[in-house]
Amino acid sequence: MKKKGVVHSLPLDLRKAINASPKAASSWKDITSLARNEWICWVTSGKKAETRGIRIEKTISKLSGACVAHAVLLAALTDKKKPPGARRRMLRALQAAMFAG
Repeated sequence: MKKKGVVHSLPLDLRKAINASPKAASSWKDITSLARNEWICWVTSGKKAETRGIRIEKTISKLSGACVAHAVLLAALTDKKKPPGARRRMLRALQAAMFAG
């Protein structure tokens, strides 16, 4: 018989932080329940309030797409099949999108 994992409920402080960021809220809805559970477990496993706050900030940052944008940027810059001009255009478009209000 397989043992089922614990399903964590979304803590109020993490819920407020996610709802305060439209990008993070959209990502939160798109990820699987298992992924949401992992985020919740990681945030709540911190022993100190300071650690929990830092983890909430990192969660929002990653859900908001900072890590996704960096991965796309890296792929664009290292794809040797694309001519250098195309890589530069991709880089400029990505930078514009990242820094747009």
